[in-house]
Formats: sequence, structure tokens, C-alpha cells
Amino acid sequence: MRLFGLLFLASAMLAQAPNYQNVATMSQLMVNIIYPSSNAIFYVQREAPKNEKEWIDLQNNAMMLAESGNLLMLPGRARDQGDWIKDSKAMVDVGAAAYKAALEHDADALVALNVQLNDSCVNCHTAYRPNYGKKRRPNN
Repeated sequence: MRLFGLLFLASAMLAQAPNYQNVATMSQLMVNIIYPSSNAIFYVQREAPKNEKEWIDLQNNAMMLAESGNLLMLPGRARDQGDWIKDSKAMVDVGAAAYKAALEHDADALVALNVQLNDSCVNCHTAYRPNYGKKRRPNN
């Protein structure tokens, strides 16, 4: 009887599981969403937002960065359940902290997140991008 109950519960859960459809490639996510969003946070050190519109833009970039970490953990994108997930969660965490700092108009807190954000990117790229960080030789 218990086995029947477990099978029924499992089949009900599987029937309700959402179907994900990845539309963008990993490269498109990086180039079109993650790089611009992370750069907005990195560049606060150069020039902090000057008005409410710029703070809202920064909030939106931080939110996109955090949600991009979630996108990287979706089925079909996650390369593994180890470091990939850990690095993606680090992106979510730093994006969420940046969002909070942008809501509070706290440029110093955003600047303080730069190391954490950089580490999140570099750790993932080192593990998952072949030849990352290696100098290219000029073609002669």
C-alpha cells in the first residue's frame, strides 16, 4: 500500500514539473545579459549613479544579474551539480546584495561587492571556459 502511495505521489509530482525551454545560448546570456549587468555594478566605482533614474537602472541590472544565476542552474544549462551550481548561486547572492545596495542608494556597498562578483565570474570561467586566462599568441 505504501509503495502505491509513493508511486502515486511521484507521478503527481512529475506531472506538475514545469517544462523549461532554453531560448538563448550560453554565449547570448553572457554577452547580452550577464556582462552588461555585471559591468554596471563594476563601474559604480568609476561613477556612482547621479539621479533616481540611474539608481533604478542599476537596480534593474543587479536584479538581472541575480536572476541570470538562476537561469544558469536550469535543466539544460547546468553543466554539473557541483561547482557550476555553487558558482551560479554565488552570482545570485552577489546580484541580490547589489540589488539591495542599489535600492538603498549605497554606492560604497556596491563597490565592496566587486571582489565577490569578480570571484564569481573568474571561478566559473576558470573551470568551464577552455583557455580562459591564457594569453593568445599573435598570428604571424
